[in-house]
Amino acid sequence: TFGYNPDKTILKDVSVFAHPGQKIALVGSTGAGKTTITNLITRFYNIDEGKITIDGVDIKDISLECLREIAMVLQDTHLFTGTILENIRYGRLSATDEEVRQAAKTSCADMFIKNMPEGYDTMLKGDGSNLSQGQRQLLNIARAALSKAPILVLDEATANIDKKYNELLHYNILKDFPDKTLIVITHKTENLAGMDRIYEIQNHAIKECDYAELEK
Repeated sequence: TFGYNPDKTILKDVSVFAHPGQKIALVGSTGAGKTTITNLITRFYNIDEGKITIDGVDIKDISLECLREIAMVLQDTHLFTGTILENIRYGRLSATDEEVRQAAKTSCADMFIKNMPEGYDTMLKGDGSNLSQGQRQLLNIARAALSKAPILVLDEATANIDKKYNELLHYNILKDFPDKTLIVITHKTENLAGMDRIYEIQNHAIKECDYAELEK
């Protein structure tokens, strides 16, 4: 149970579970509490009642430094002045150039990077202002794909990516990361294909539903 203010509950007695390596999706209207759940997993806020565990360990007993290593991609992107290669490598500074390129292929970013003036050596300006919003999202997903984090959270991470790229990206993530625990928050029904569990948030509560039901 959680509320940002004592007099306004966002989540009430909700329960969500995933085995290691499972893929789960959270759906629901804007403001229902989907992003709130990811903020609670990483302890940006502390819950009011109940318990959150990872591998059976209460997250209150896990350091914030460790929790913040969960790979998370939000709708809002964050890039820095530097090359495309450097921006992706920020996900794991020890990664080789080939590992960076492989992560870009997983995220479909490689498809537009190859057409940039200097390819992976193209300089990005002011938070990637010389890229479209969709391209910036693909780079952020590539950065997360490069990390070794066992948990990957995509919070409306493909909101500005067109359908062709989005479907290929979704396929690649499921194919390339069979062992990662994946949490997808989305409004796009095509991103629900292949999910082990789909949770719909309504009226502060969660119910499990299936892909066929939501497609209607």
